Amino acid sequence: MSSTISLDDLKSIRKKLKEENKKVVFTNGVFDLIHAGHVDYLSKAKASGDVLIVGLNTDESVKRIKGHNRPILMQDERAFILSNLKSVDYVILFEEDTPERLICEVLPDILVKGGDYTAEGVVGRELVESYGGRVELINFIDGKSTTSIINKILESYKD
Repeated sequence: MSSTISLDDLKSIRKKLKEENKKVVFTNGVFDLIHAGHVDYLSKAKASGDVLIVGLNTDESVKRIKGHNRPILMQDERAFILSNLKSVDYVILFEEDTPERLICEVLPDILVKGGDYTAEGVVGRELVESYGGRVELINFIDGKSTTSIINKILESYKD
């Protein structure tokens, strides 16, 4: 079911996109229980350039970052959903806690993160800016989060 691309394939695609002067946007995240906030964020990220690449945390990295109860949806399902959103062009899994290695390989023109970050706190910012790329921060929709969905479910079924 997974709809991910390998790093070797992505590097070849990236080279072709550079030759075509396409602006490549990169973002990353867990994207567990995809909701309207995720869709809005990804749509805005895509609008920053021509092609959107999403780095998706593997299940193991999610467990390290979010705790043993996460992810709710496994990586193949999260990747399938993401890859079928019209704003997303490519999905690639990464096992590390941060996408730094992946950013070094992709060399995006635009690095996008959520508005809960500061530009200085974005992993890969210095590298991207060193070759003329830029970082963009996108504000989230208030009240839309996986945690709020989980809490609502737990509260609704608490007896």
